[in-house]
Amino acid sequence: MKHNKSIAFVATLFWAGIAAACPNWEAQPSFGAIELIEGFPNDPYQRRIMAGGRYNVGNCLRDRNLVGTVASAPDFDLYYTTSGNTPLTIYVRSSYDTVLLISDPYGNWWFDDDSGGGHDPLLYFPNAADGLYNIWIGSFESRSGLPGTLIFTER
Repeated sequence: MKHNKSIAFVATLFWAGIAAACPNWEAQPSFGAIELIEGFPNDPYQRRIMAGGRYNVGNCLRDRNLVGTVASAPDFDLYYTTSGNTPLTIYVRSSYDTVLLISDPYGNWWFDDDSGGGHDPLLYFPNAADGLYNIWIGSFESRSGLPGTLIFTER
């Protein structure tokens, strides 16, 4: 049973002193990247991924309330072109207990565990910023290779 329902936070991190193995937004994404433009016709966009990793999010981001493990490299990069007036929802569907970690275009970090219902994470950006979103799909139970689907929607 989870002791955290959902945590969303914004924190700018200074990477000096943080181990290189922790989430590295500069690394190549493991499952690719896409550019979506506001009003994209294939909404919702879906991408199959494998969730998990071995790096503890709470240790890496220095917040003991965050539970889950991720890989060092992002799983996926979203390049989003928008006016800033459109909502964007990023979530994961999986039969496993996954978590979602995102670095937004401003360099802020967002984390969620179960806001998408069941064991699925969901992050909602009411006025999504234009730019790069680095995305990690992790495991609540410190596992790797868990199949799932990453989904982007403006609906």
